[in-house]
Amino acid sequence: MAEAHQAVAFQFTVTPEGIDLQLSHQALTEIYLSGLRSWKKKLIRLKNGVITGVYPASPSSWLFVVIAILATMYMRSDPSMGLIAKIQEHLPVSQSLSAQCQTVVSAVLFSTLLWFSLIFTMRMCLKQLLSYHHWMFEQRGKMSNTTKVWVALVRIFSGRQPLLYSYQGSLPNQPVPAVKDTVKRYLESVRPLMTPDEFERMTSLATQFESSLGNRLQWYLKLKALWASNYVSDWWEEYIYLRGRSPIMVNSNYYGMDFLYVTPTPIQAARAGNTLHAFLMYRRKLNREELKPSRVPGTVIPLCAAQCERMFNTTRTPGEETGKHTCRVCVPGCTCPPKQYILFLRIPWAKARKEYFSLGVNKRSLDCIEKAAFFVTLDDDEQGMMGEDPAASLDRYAKSLLHGKCYDRWFDKSFSVVIYKNGKIGLNAEHSWADAPVVAHLWEYVLATDSFQLGYNEEGHCKGEVDASLPRPQRLSWDITPECQEQISQSLAVAQALADDVDFHVFSFRDFGKGRIKKCRISPDAYIQLALQLAYYRDRGMFCLTYEASMTRLFREGRTETVRSCSNESCAFIKALEGGEGVEVCRRLLRQASEKHQNLYKHAMTGAGIDRHLFCLYVVSKYLGVDSPFLKEVLSEPWHLSTSQTPVQQVELFDMVNHPEYISCGGGFGPVADDGYGVSYIIMGENMMNFHISCKHSCPQTSSHKYGGQIRQALLDMLQLLCPDQREPSRTDQSQTKKDL
Repeated sequence: MAEAHQAVAFQFTVTPEGIDLQLSHQALTEIYLSGLRSWKKKLIRLKNGVITGVYPASPSSWLFVVIAILATMYMRSDPSMGLIAKIQEHLPVSQSLSAQCQTVVSAVLFSTLLWFSLIFTMRMCLKQLLSYHHWMFEQRGKMSNTTKVWVALVRIFSGRQPLLYSYQGSLPNQPVPAVKDTVKRYLESVRPLMTPDEFERMTSLATQFESSLGNRLQWYLKLKALWASNYVSDWWEEYIYLRGRSPIMVNSNYYGMDFLYVTPTPIQAARAGNTLHAFLMYRRKLNREELKPSRVPGTVIPLCAAQCERMFNTTRTPGEETGKHTCRVCVPGCTCPPKQYILFLRIPWAKARKEYFSLGVNKRSLDCIEKAAFFVTLDDDEQGMMGEDPAASLDRYAKSLLHGKCYDRWFDKSFSVVIYKNGKIGLNAEHSWADAPVVAHLWEYVLATDSFQLGYNEEGHCKGEVDASLPRPQRLSWDITPECQEQISQSLAVAQALADDVDFHVFSFRDFGKGRIKKCRISPDAYIQLALQLAYYRDRGMFCLTYEASMTRLFREGRTETVRSCSNESCAFIKALEGGEGVEVCRRLLRQASEKHQNLYKHAMTGAGIDRHLFCLYVVSKYLGVDSPFLKEVLSEPWHLSTSQTPVQQVELFDMVNHPEYISCGGGFGPVADDGYGVSYIIMGENMMNFHISCKHSCPQTSSHKYGGQIRQALLDMLQLLCPDQREPSRTDQSQTKKDL
């Protein structure tokens, strides 16, 4: 606490003899070091700002250009074609300088202008190069000559040793698709989900929209795309997240799990110490922009890093109509808040915040939490895969990370770290500021640094010596009135009912993994998505509108797009398989469905998706005060199956060969629809896939364990179809499947 340090450092008393001034040298030293660190950070930010500002050139290249221009002038050649002479004529200090000095100054000014022009040209060239996406649609292993030349040019114009944000100014803007293309793709996506009469009606609405209101709305959207960095992201954050009035616990926040098989230490305090140290190491790298820019796996193509800016010291603050993000610097010292009930309902929380937490001790305590880098919970429970029923323990672990006891997490913080009594850890992240891959990158670093870099001694304690000079934790004080307590109790009851309704199932599929799937010459993600479709059809006897999250970070400030995984091709495959068609027919339809899914995913990544475009057109229509029956119906369609893959981004941090037990279980989220499923999956190594399935107990048609069993069986059946020589599942596997069913 900075105020406490200052009070100890500077004390005085008034006596009859005068003023008795007392100074604490230790406290003054700490204040001096704090100021020194602050100035170092400012200098680092300034240096990084210069390096990023001139990228893809380097600051030293300015000197090279100046020397080159001066050298050519020394050889009695004028590379400026008279511009240097023109600059010399208009120098404001020409009378006080000699002719030779005037020439040098003019040459330096010309060189600087030329240097900036070259930087701008290189940046525009790189931006145009990064707008080329045809490489993504080429057949794997068969790169065209055009793409080969493109790759070489990208490498040339990308410069060397980029910082985290170096590519931001060179990333292209997300394009606005044509209305007719989006409408065509939408109708294609809903064809297998509608009866002929329903589809005819929707086609009529779509045609009417395309020929009338759509063009008017599109004009405004193109105008925004010319002006804004991204025509989607700000509206997506505002209207999908910050204007949401439902509790963000379960409905919005998501979680990440610890290693599945390993707990580096059973000592809670030691695990907390190393974990928090690793988080702060990552924050230091982030502030210094020392993290390598993220790229499309296996390529030189950079991804947008804008979401990293609000990772630490960020809190979602509620409003009665809309929330906002508050980003602040971290206060020195450590706070340890007592267990207090948290208000979850957005409107009551906004009103209570204004009435009970805007003044006095409550405001000071709330500020301490919201200014903190992140929130930490030392949980009294033990979690992880343990006991006589490890499968059930994983389910409890997931529910604990998703909602806890409903009052021991701070869901508004950018992320909250949970350290359990037995040394297991986990993370709960608020969704509006960033998407899961950004948080997963942080989490991978923390897990690897905790185990492989910091480590523990033989007793399980942190390595190193205790620093006794660190300030002790301060308990936060609260003044909770009876009226406030009543509001807290009401919100807690709603939150507990919401948490109790969540049905969660987490399981590891170890019969095979992406290695076996790739040998069948099929995309692992497409394979899993088709298995999810097959499992849902077997579970519910129908197809449903399916959401798969795809990233659009190829573009500046891009976030996500929807892949509508339930396609005509996937439905044709499932109907053929379940209808008893021949093996060759089913195998051919499976491959067609996989190729279709890959094509849908690539279109979503390259800005040619469906849902973000329609969403933005709908927002424009609301601003203009016009109604569109087509857009209203499209945006009211529920996602009964919401899916997402958690990518493994930093493979180099983990040695899957020598330390295969250090495997993260991934993470998950709550169901999007009351009568639907939420499915998150992570592909670990070559031989393992983990699934996180959520639904609601209140819906009699859904069961996470039953659906999990169907997924397991679908994965096995599809492999048997693709590779008939694949072994039959063992008795253990079959009994486990029957148990899940």
